[in-house]
This record gives sequence, C-alpha cells and structure tokens, in this order.
Amino acid sequence: MLVAIATILILISVLVILVPRLVTALYALPRTFPVDQAPARRVAIVFGAGLWRDGSPTPVLRDRVATAAQLYFDGKVEKLLMSGDNRFIYHNEPEAMRQFALSLGIPDEDIVLDYAGRRTYDTCYRARSIFGIEDAILVTQSFHLPRAIYTCNMLGLPGIGVPADQREYRKHSLVYWNTRELPATLVALWEVHLARPLPVLGEPQPIFPMEAQ
Repeated sequence: MLVAIATILILISVLVILVPRLVTALYALPRTFPVDQAPARRVAIVFGAGLWRDGSPTPVLRDRVATAAQLYFDGKVEKLLMSGDNRFIYHNEPEAMRQFALSLGIPDEDIVLDYAGRRTYDTCYRARSIFGIEDAILVTQSFHLPRAIYTCNMLGLPGIGVPADQREYRKHSLVYWNTRELPATLVALWEVHLARPLPVLGEPQPIFPMEAQ
C-alpha cells in the first residue's frame, strides 16, 4: 500500500514538473521562426545570460546579441532592447551586451538598455510597462525560448521568438540548462497566472517617445 502511494506521489510530482514545460513548448512552437523567416517587428528583446569574470559576455550571451544584430541588419527590427542584471559591482550585463553589439556594427542610438531585467518575467513585464513595447521578437536559445515567449505573451506583450543557437554547446551545459528550465517554467506559470509579482519599475522610458505622446 505504501509503495503504491509513493509511486502515485512520484508520478504526480513528475507531471507537475513536466506539464508546464510541455504547455509552453506547444504554445511557443507556432510562434518560433528562424532568423530568415521571422516576421518584422520594431524591437528585438535580447535576454541576459551571464558574464565571465572579466565582465565580457559568455558564448551564450554573445550568440543572443549576434542573432539580434542579424535581425537588425536584415531589416527585421529597428531597435534592440538589451535586458539584463546590473545589481552587483563588475556585473553589468546590459552594458556588456551593448559593447558587443557596437563591435558588430549596431548604431548606439538603436540600442536600448534595461538594467533591471533580472529575470525573464522582469524583462517581459518591463518591456511593456517601462519601454512601451507593443510587440517584439524575443531572442534567446531554444532551451529558454518557450518560457520567454509564453511569459511575455501572458503578460500582454505579443512576442514571437528567434532561436539564438549559433554554435554547438557542450552536452553537459545543455543538460543543465534544460533541467533548470523545468522548475523555472513551473514558477513562470505560477507568476503569470496567479502571483503576478511586481518587478523593479520606475519612470516610463518609451523606446519610441514621439509615438508615446
């Protein structure tokens, strides 16, 4: 009897973890496009992904910025919103992303920095509430894209996604990232449908200020 109960509890736990990942993957599937097939949107949102100790972008983050740059040069977007964490000294994700984008030839006036994009939820919430974005192309790796697309859309920001997988990542890194997405996606569904926490906000900073008047 105890074995049966334990088995049922384990199965329920597995479903609780796996179903949100499945739901977001199915939701994101028709909203995901390769770079060359992505519909045009005015803004690409680039999600932070960590820095090396010297403050330079990790390969994952470089791929995200490079993919957004490709969208820009292909005429798919007008502005790039670089969203990341800047809470700690020597850890300024948005500025590192900006510097790399500049090195790729993106004009500085077309780069916008969000210094309070601490999490995917915060980035999506602030993109709409602070920067006045009405729709966007979301740029991140395939393992993260379903959660990003689902979160932004459920927070009222219609977004499509473009995968930023520009290289072969190490297998153990992929296992870690995909495993991490399981609880992260469960938390995302809780937040967008029930908790609705407020991120760090502030004064509006519309990306297209003339249109906001």
